[in-house]
Order: sequence, then C-alpha cells, then structure tokens
Amino acid sequence: MATTSAAASGTFMIGGDLEVTRLGYGAMRIVGDGVWGPPNDRDRALAVLRRLPELGVDFIDTANSYGPYISEQLIRAALHPYDGITVATKAGLLRVGPNQWPTCGRPAYLRQECIQSLWRLGVERIDLFQLHRIDPDEDRDAQFAELRKLQDEGLVRHLGLSEVSVDEIKAAQEVFAVATVQNLYNLTNRQSEDVLDYCTEQGIGFIPWFPLAAGRLAEPGGPVAEIAQAHDATTGQVALAWLLARSPVMLPIPGTGSVEHLEENVAAAELELTQDELETLDAVSR
Repeated sequence: MATTSAAASGTFMIGGDLEVTRLGYGAMRIVGDGVWGPPNDRDRALAVLRRLPELGVDFIDTANSYGPYISEQLIRAALHPYDGITVATKAGLLRVGPNQWPTCGRPAYLRQECIQSLWRLGVERIDLFQLHRIDPDEDRDAQFAELRKLQDEGLVRHLGLSEVSVDEIKAAQEVFAVATVQNLYNLTNRQSEDVLDYCTEQGIGFIPWFPLAAGRLAEPGGPVAEIAQAHDATTGQVALAWLLARSPVMLPIPGTGSVEHLEENVAAAELELTQDELETLDAVSR
C-alpha cells in the first residue's frame, strides 16, 4: 500500500533558498493544556514528532512560548540533528500562566530568546526566526532592527512576522527581507485576505494558523461536509486542500498531539478539489 506523503502538497522556497514541503506541522499541541507545562503523555508527543519525516513533513513551526520552552525541547529530543527538517521558531511573547500571552518586544528579550532557542534546539543557526507579535509598547523599528542584527550575526537565516498588516510588512521590509508571515486564516476567518494577496505578490511564505477551522460550513449538509463526502475525506482535509489551492505561497501547519490525526492531516496533500468545488468554498467562506 502506498504511503501517504506531504510531498504531494508541493514545495516552497522560504526566502528564495530554503526549500520546504508546503504542508507542515505546528508544534503547539504537543505540550500541556493551555499550552502550558509538559504534555500529559511525553511518549505520545515524541511519537507524533518522529512520524513527521516518515510522512514527508519537513517543516515544523514552534515557538519559545509553547510550554514555555517545552515544545522546542521535545522537538530536539525526537528529531535532532534534523536531517533536512526545517524548524522555525518564534519569540516576542511572555508566558505568565496557562492561555496567557502578554507581548514583549524589548530588543534585549528578543535576543535572549533567540540565543536560548538556539541552545534548546541544538543548532548554531535558526533557519526561520519569527516575531510572534509586534509589541505596541516598544518601538517597532527597534524590534525590527534587533531581528536584522541577529540575522547579520549569523544566528538566524531568515526572518518572519506574525499577526501583521500589509503596512507592517512593508515597514519591516525597509529593515530586512520578510521571508514569511504567519496570520490567522482559514475557511471561516479571511480577515487577512489582503495580507495573503500581498504575500503572494511578493513571494513571501504565508503560514495560516488555526488552518482546520471550518465552523458551520462543516456541519452536516453544509458545503464542506458535502465536498468531503464526495471525496470520502474529512472536513479537515477539505479545509487544508482548499488552503493549499488558494495560493502557491500557502504553508499550512495543522497541529495535533495524535499520530492518527497527523496521518489524516497529511493525507490532505493528496486531495484534489475540482475547480467548481474550490469556487464554491471560496464563495461560501466569504
């Protein structure tokens, strides 16, 4: 029996020189409840991570705030020295308790977290380092400038942003080359449509977080459910297939703490929706 592989989703060149398979993995759900503390089952979390390369997934997105720190530690324990796997991480948030995420964009903090992520991941350079949020209480250009310094010093290869507007991307581009943007985007939340269009135009990788959400569209009798039934697929697979078809710069990172759910998500790479189905989903999700 053929093995399901994320390779069917195609590839994208982050920053023009770092090739990754487009369907990646988000490593937020391998830690405890509230994205706080260790996972309830460490062995299960490690099994999910070790299954990734077997399924052709070579792009992992994490953050120092997941745990905090625990997601990065688990990734290292399961996959170091990585062998062709790109691990992207983020900084710019503090953790003071479960589900609490105050911003902190002080340049010294961003540098500290970069250096600590290097140590936790066991690498000399982070392939993709992302500003988790622009801190509104700190000088924006100072945050961008510190990221550029980290890049100039060889501590990071490429730089990305998260939850930003087109104007904020343009402001960052005055300081460094923006390789990726990570915004909330899915079938039921398309508020970042203009950001996606700008990223597509600029060749910037767009990483949609919360990619599986389909809401009422996935209810029985709804358009997502009907299309899923026609393909003997799940509604989540349809949501991912729609994202992959939406733009060549799209890099979905569905997260899960289950090997079975991981395999189900990866199978979406091989789901080909018809043009009529894509147009239907596009219309109803707007």
